[in-house]
Amino acid sequence: MNQDTQKSTDWLDGAAVALSALCLVHCLALPLVVVGLPFLAQFSEGHLHAQMLVGVLPLSVIALSIGFRRHRDLRIVVTGALGMLLLAIGATFAHTQLGLTADRAFTIAGSLFLATAHWKNSRRNLGAARGSGFSRD
Repeated sequence: MNQDTQKSTDWLDGAAVALSALCLVHCLALPLVVVGLPFLAQFSEGHLHAQMLVGVLPLSVIALSIGFRRHRDLRIVVTGALGMLLLAIGATFAHTQLGLTADRAFTIAGSLFLATAHWKNSRRNLGAARGSGFSRD
């Protein structure tokens, strides 16, 4: 595997982890900000999750697909797919039909699954780049 390909995959996994973390911080911090600063409550009705899916899902699919071609670890792909599914449910159905608590629960769980998948994907790709094909994770 050449270094340029490894760097592009590392960047994609890093960006996907960062977006998942941003989503998690958004879900956990926004209620605290709204409670602590009542004048921001008017902004709490906004729904950032659906817009974030436009960036998160394609980036994750590309990064996990490239990683799978290298390491062939289906568990990583399944974990990532579960995370993306939970994020999509949280941003769509749960938000409109089940309420804010369900929206946040699905989104937090999805972010954690997806971040874990990208982290493992990055570790496995690093192991493959070193020639062993395996890493400790």
